Amino acid sequence: MSNKYLVIMPTYNEKANLQHSIDELFKFNHEVDLLVVDDASPDGTGILADEIAKLNTRVNVLHRKEKQGLGPAYLAGFDYGFTKKYEFIIEMDADGSHRAADLPALIKASQEADLVIGSRWVTGGAVVNWPVNRIMISKLGNLYTRFMLKSSVKDMTAGFRIYRTSLLKSIDLQSVASHGYSFQVEMAWRSIKLQSRITEVPITFIEREQGVSKMTGSIVFEALWLVTKWGLARIFMN
Repeated sequence: MSNKYLVIMPTYNEKANLQHSIDELFKFNHEVDLLVVDDASPDGTGILADEIAKLNTRVNVLHRKEKQGLGPAYLAGFDYGFTKKYEFIIEMDADGSHRAADLPALIKASQEADLVIGSRWVTGGAVVNWPVNRIMISKLGNLYTRFMLKSSVKDMTAGFRIYRTSLLKSIDLQSVASHGYSFQVEMAWRSIKLQSRITEVPITFIEREQGVSKMTGSIVFEALWLVTKWGLARIFMN
């Protein structure tokens, strides 16, 4: 499976989680490669990633000069994946919320899909340790997104996913507008417009135990604003 599957983990202040997340990744997925994309974490995450990479040839680290958001971090990772000629690129959080044990099912599904989404909101999916209000925000956000974009995808905001590299290359990545978690919605939306083969696989999402969530009010607002803009464009262009 050499040069077939690349996992990208964006990091910012994830020193407390990184080693465990990487250990779990390779425990359940022996033949993937990993790229850690660190946005100059002040807590030393990037330094730890370099130390791990010295001991594991399947791990590489991309250091960025400053925190620029989830979207730009993934785009930088995509460029790396293109250069190294990976066939599939995997998005995965470094905080342990995406279970490495669920990844083999996504990889299996990727053989017949262009985009595989690890979904919390399909039958069999679950969320652990989330308060009721956050569950409702996520479900309502996805419902609003599906309505505005006329999408059948149940979990448009999911961040655990696999892209076929050929799909990513067919998307105009230079024009991607999102920086926060709306990046996931935008990429799914662009994939839908290209009539890609999209599959959702149930996963169990576990809320982080260490560190601080990157979700902020401004990130939520960005997502709502962009989804509304894309939805209105869809309505008035039809």
